[in-house]
Amino acid sequence: MKQLLLLFILASFLGSCGTNLMTMSVTEPAPVTIPSAAKKAAIIGRTKITKDNDILNKIDQVLSIEGKVLDSLGAQACLLGLYDDLVQKNRFEYLTIVDSLELESPSLGQAAAPLDWAIVERICQAQQVDLLFVLEHYDTDSKIAYTTAPVTITTPIGLEIPGLEHQATVTTLIHTTWRIYDPLTKVIYDEFPGTRRFVSVGRGVNPTVAIQAIKNRKSLVQQNSNEIGHLYARRIQPYRIRVSRDYFVGGSSKFKIAKRRAQTGNWDGAAELWLQESKSDKRIPAGRGAYNMAISNEINGHLEEAIRWAQKSYEDYNIREALDYVKILRNRQAKRRLLEVQGR
Repeated sequence: MKQLLLLFILASFLGSCGTNLMTMSVTEPAPVTIPSAAKKAAIIGRTKITKDNDILNKIDQVLSIEGKVLDSLGAQACLLGLYDDLVQKNRFEYLTIVDSLELESPSLGQAAAPLDWAIVERICQAQQVDLLFVLEHYDTDSKIAYTTAPVTITTPIGLEIPGLEHQATVTTLIHTTWRIYDPLTKVIYDEFPGTRRFVSVGRGVNPTVAIQAIKNRKSLVQQNSNEIGHLYARRIQPYRIRVSRDYFVGGSSKFKIAKRRAQTGNWDGAAELWLQESKSDKRIPAGRGAYNMAISNEINGHLEEAIRWAQKSYEDYNIREALDYVKILRNRQAKRRLLEVQGR
């Protein structure tokens, strides 16, 4: 009986000084930082194979059922995907795709060495832009698996006869590499290789139905290549994520009222009570009140003030959770500074 009583008291104590979980949306810096001063950009493909590698390329096309036309269409779709996404996000004041110039790639199956800066400068000057986005490498690699399996075919008059089902499965890999050049600082801001895989399947009792999988590959290559361009554009764009925070909800009647206010979205009302508790003569309520005031300030975007409150909670009242929270806030502060560099 005494053990049950002790468990009840312990549970009541934990419930009275527990925490609640809340989430908020924060902006993360783009994976690639481009100076906000860069307002004009050009996009170009470097996917034309040099004559030295042309014979090797033809062999590769035969072995993997590729064609120059398909790779050219895919690369163009890639460039267009990047262009469309950047235009939609209004990242640049001026943006263009350079179609009039074909850059050769001396490598087969991998990205070539970076462009000579003299070439980069010449292109940027001709286009009057600050940056150059280059699709350094584009290659499709496709493999066919062809199988047959016995099936029962029902004729129009209801008879069942044995037959064969033909199935063609085409697995395609799209290999790309992007670079971003700044001719002024002579810095390559990003070098990003990637591979995208998709499968096309055709099946039927007539072999021509199975072959349809190969015919569909052209549109699928273009579609997937366009999506690759869209995805790459996001490497220079900040993005939103949800983060979670714990805040104290127990220990006094004011914390309980503040909890209910927070649950209805009245965070400012909750902060009024947390501020009062932060002035308590008792260590625990004062420390938790200070911690919650840090939460309130982060919600309102006041990171400096949030750090000050979290430091006070740990330094003056030894609330251990506050030490980790200080580190989280400092990390957010550093990311905010990076967002400012990115012009966001």
